[in-house]
Amino acid sequence: MTVWRPSQTILVKVIGVVMHKGRLLAAEVYNDEGEVKGVRPLGGHVEFGETRETALRREFMEELGVEIDITSAWRMYENLYEHEGLVGHEIILAASVGLRDSSLYTQERVVFSEDSGAESVARWFSVKECKRGEIALFPDGLVDTL
Repeated sequence: MTVWRPSQTILVKVIGVVMHKGRLLAAEVYNDEGEVKGVRPLGGHVEFGETRETALRREFMEELGVEIDITSAWRMYENLYEHEGLVGHEIILAASVGLRDSSLYTQERVVFSEDSGAESVARWFSVKECKRGEIALFPDGLVDTL
């Protein structure tokens, strides 16, 4: 298992909120023991000179091999968090998206590779369970907008 630590700089990230039948497509977030500590929508870093739209489309193509349609206005979250004793700081730009490959809506589990090459798993999670706090959803505040 790859050990991940937060960057010690402020990062700008994009995430795509994919909803289907009351469920959210999200990647599992693990602690160092390999246990799921929560979930987050798919996305990643905005590269220098890249627009948020281009970054989000690129991330979905890299992670799932799928084109997307951005279907909502953008929302912004400032995400200060702690992971394995280190503080992380992110500015996250989020938009609702639709997947152009409709077969992904019927897959319960999607395995993909992160930028680091680490294997990750995305699944469909119940929005109701996220709202009740049964599943931790990152970034903080996102659950209130679902």
